[in-house]
Amino acid sequence: MANNDNNPFKSIEEKFLERQRQEQARKNSGDKSKLTSFGKKRARKPKGPSEPKPPADLRKFIKPAIVLTAIFAVLLILLANVYVVKENEYRVVRQFGEIVRIDSDPGVKFKVPFLQSVTMLPKNQMAYNVSEAEITTKDKKRMIIDNYAVWRITDPKMMINNARNIVNAEARMEEYIYSVVRSELGQLDYTSIVNDEDSSRGNLNDKVTERVNELLEAGNFGIAVTDVRMKRIDLPPENEQSIYTRMISERESTAQTYLSEGDAEKRRIEAETDREVQELLAEAKKQAEVIRAEGEAEAARIYNQSFSKDPDFYELYRTLESYKKTIGEETMIVIPSDSPYARILSGFTE
Repeated sequence: MANNDNNPFKSIEEKFLERQRQEQARKNSGDKSKLTSFGKKRARKPKGPSEPKPPADLRKFIKPAIVLTAIFAVLLILLANVYVVKENEYRVVRQFGEIVRIDSDPGVKFKVPFLQSVTMLPKNQMAYNVSEAEITTKDKKRMIIDNYAVWRITDPKMMINNARNIVNAEARMEEYIYSVVRSELGQLDYTSIVNDEDSSRGNLNDKVTERVNELLEAGNFGIAVTDVRMKRIDLPPENEQSIYTRMISERESTAQTYLSEGDAEKRRIEAETDREVQELLAEAKKQAEVIRAEGEAEAARIYNQSFSKDPDFYELYRTLESYKKTIGEETMIVIPSDSPYARILSGFTE
């Protein structure tokens, strides 16, 4: 293209070279004028187009940038593969889906970058609300049982291998609880289940807990039930009113039986008390008569002993005593005037 006369860039190239020659000539003339006019006022340098600055050398920044980027990437990878194990949790480390290890001790742990992943399982006890279920008692009555369970993970690896996750573990635990509760309550009457103090119910919760743990252990699910309790016992809606009516009639019948037994016991106690009272009174009267007879005998002895010392005084005393009993305010006595009784009344004592 340089040898082609029709090249459009040829005129541009010539103009550019011409401009460079003119600038070089101006520079040379300026240098000569500086030498000839030494000691005189320096001539002002004419303004021309600014010279282009040399390009910056970016190669010296490339290496530090690469080093800093590598350090940042390493730190980022390290931080992304550091995890903390807390007191109340298990950390399950997997590699290509397989369990490599399970960390249960608290602290800072590391995993292999890009190859291993970490998941968490709770170590503390957890509460699970078992779904309501309808059962039939021994006396063929239906009722709705609402339970809850307290459980925990004992072997995370076994739980993952057999139950996969917590949701499946709880579902299997719920099946066992329902089966055991239905079996145990099916051997009891309705009143025994409702009455907490009934001895036939006894340690039902302990039996259910023990049996459920046996089933979970046999299935190698890696979980254990701490306690199973009843929250609520209800009746089916369609049987609720009839059951209430029957319960009321049964309670009234029981109350009437208690009242009858109470009346009979009252009459028995009253009769026994009356008999004991009569026996006590008879014994007391007997003892009183004996004491009274002994007292009268002793009094008669004392009287005889005293009156025998002065027979005249005794005769006078007896006479006065007879006056006290026979003579009143309107008493009329007709006796001979020479009788001893009249003589005494008249005041003659000799």
